[in-house]
Amino acid sequence: MSETPRQLTLDLPLEPRFGREDFLVSPSNERAWEMFERWPEWPGRVALLVGPTGAGKSHLAAIWAARAGARVLAARALPLADLQGLAHSGAILLEDADAARGIEKELFHLLNLAGECGAWLVITARNWPDAWGVQTKDLLSRLRLAPAIEISEPDDALVGAVLVKLFADKQLVIDTSVVEYLKVRIERSLDAARRIVDALDREALARGRPVTRPMAGEVLRRIEGGR
Repeated sequence: MSETPRQLTLDLPLEPRFGREDFLVSPSNERAWEMFERWPEWPGRVALLVGPTGAGKSHLAAIWAARAGARVLAARALPLADLQGLAHSGAILLEDADAARGIEKELFHLLNLAGECGAWLVITARNWPDAWGVQTKDLLSRLRLAPAIEISEPDDALVGAVLVKLFADKQLVIDTSVVEYLKVRIERSLDAARRIVDALDREALARGRPVTRPMAGEVLRRIEGGR
């Protein structure tokens, strides 16, 4: 018996959707969601959002940035940034602060300018400030004093809900057994959920068949083998 011919598919990059309607609330992110829902009723104008890669920090921060009309900047770009302009913009989202190096002077300056201008500043990071390796004591003290909230690693319920939504977004009809199989086997991150759904969508198109649990297992092993 000949194999079903594979159709040509375009390997387009998968862009995360950071709309408010795309954020799914679960016990792992509920406290962070509630904090950002209370904005601008915060105890201060600087806030830290801390959590592991793939937990949804960028998504939640992007929702806030859209609501606040914030300027968005990767922390590594601070040395070349117009700090005065940022501070006068009214709201700033600074991402991945703990992953950047050589920005302590600029970050401290931005904190001071934001305070002088009354600007809102949200800083995302994977770890709490004490783990950043900050050498400037005054900067570390300021960061420690800022209100902070942790967004936890996604739980099984959230991973399952995200998988269901991503499959639905691609108009893929999936048996619940596929979701149950995948949610406990993929890396515990929302990025991993996007990658497996994108890969299964391409595979289903190439084979001209619906996604099944055996197909999901095959594609998952292929992805894990390529790490």
